[in-house]
Amino acid sequence: MSTASAWSVALLGMEGTLVEVEAAIGGGLPRTVLVGLPDAALYEARDRCRAAVAGAGLAWPNQLLTINLTPASLPKAGSHYDLAIVSAVLVASGIVPRTIAASSVLVGELGLDGRVREVHGVLPALLAARGEGFTTAIVAAGQVAEAELVDGLTIWGVSCLADLIEVLHGRPVLGQAARSTAPTPQLPAYLPDLADVRGQPDACWALEVAAAGGHHIFLHGAPGVGKSMLAERLPGVLPDLRNDEALEVSAVHSLAGRPLTGGLIRRPPYSNPHHNASMAAMIGGGARVARPGAISVAHRGVLFLDEVAEFSARVLDALRTPMETGKVTIARSVSQVCYPARFQLVMAANPCPCGMLGVPGRNCSCTPMSVRRYNERLSGPILDRIDIHHRLLPSRLSLAEAPAGEPSAKVAERVALARQRQARRLAGTPWRLNGEVPGAELRKLPQAQGMSLLDDAVRCGRLSARGIDKVLRIGWTLADLDGTDRITRTHLASALGLRQDSWRSAA
Repeated sequence: MSTASAWSVALLGMEGTLVEVEAAIGGGLPRTVLVGLPDAALYEARDRCRAAVAGAGLAWPNQLLTINLTPASLPKAGSHYDLAIVSAVLVASGIVPRTIAASSVLVGELGLDGRVREVHGVLPALLAARGEGFTTAIVAAGQVAEAELVDGLTIWGVSCLADLIEVLHGRPVLGQAARSTAPTPQLPAYLPDLADVRGQPDACWALEVAAAGGHHIFLHGAPGVGKSMLAERLPGVLPDLRNDEALEVSAVHSLAGRPLTGGLIRRPPYSNPHHNASMAAMIGGGARVARPGAISVAHRGVLFLDEVAEFSARVLDALRTPMETGKVTIARSVSQVCYPARFQLVMAANPCPCGMLGVPGRNCSCTPMSVRRYNERLSGPILDRIDIHHRLLPSRLSLAEAPAGEPSAKVAERVALARQRQARRLAGTPWRLNGEVPGAELRKLPQAQGMSLLDDAVRCGRLSARGIDKVLRIGWTLADLDGTDRITRTHLASALGLRQDSWRSAA
């Protein structure tokens, strides 16, 4: 009996586990057996690999071929094991030497004609391989730029099975030396600017406060007042991601199947799912191993829910825990995965189904019952987790008369300075922004002036215990924007005003 092995990676969420792909030839009638808890896509790899080998003019073993994926108790999903499977089979058949196959991690899918196709999750897979001491990886040629984002690994890109055989023999593939090792970031041609928003200075200021402290914000008002414009311009005033944040965000996007041809993602991502998004699309899901959802794609960036009252109540309520913890855990019958979800939520809604309730000079055509049902689509616990509630009123000035807002570049400078103050104050803690600090830690900071304002709001039932923490977080952000080291009564009053502009009371 002839045996050989190669290596690949099993991904459960962001965590990667090295998988040894063993191939044994001999001992029975000609057939191929694949064991080790494969899913349907992986089980079909035996047929893909057989066709690819035949297409390359090579012989598939005509004896019993047993392929084992170790550890056998770990569920394995996906088609990225193809390269490792065919490499182990070629080594066991004596076609290629075993040295490189046994010391490299292989990630890629094979086509029936022998082409090597791109797969999801190359970046987190190679990060796991590097952590286990591997120094060489073989991936699809189209994902070399993504693979090279992992320092300390020698990357070989293969476009077909013939290239793989050359690499396993230790012979360089034509074109490898000319490949660029430093992909050029691709900047968007146009970034929405806050200067485009006219006649809404208060809303622009509320957005600046939200950006400075990483606060969730709810924008509500009549159609056409600029809610979506403001949300789309929030990423433009946020600072670039740090290296560790960029690597984490890029790994999530790799798992979600978004190409990383421009290098690490340095700008905060922006995700705006449609209001008919399912639970799996929003939170993440899959048959056996769940994939990242919209909230994880928005990690370290902005999640915008336009027409939020049209979303499923069940989907919205599923945001409660991620909004507080910054991560989402998805359980399946055979596995449990955890994805980061430290997003900044921006919600937008009209005051009623027709959008004209409470709008000066306009008449609402909705019945009281329809308005009530519309308001009840957002639960109290969700609204209580939103830091800033801001109502936008239609501007009484024409577009020509209304002054333009400040450019995003100027606002971004103030946001960056405020975040630097937060970083200094929160140094040595797991938190980086005021919007992330738990209530227990808030109370360890210097006491704010004017706490009687909050006591009065609690006694009147206008503020919950969580609401007190939210107001204090906003107060610290206002102090950071002012360049002070203490919350004053003015800061607290302004924070309370930003917190209590209720959507339901406006409606």
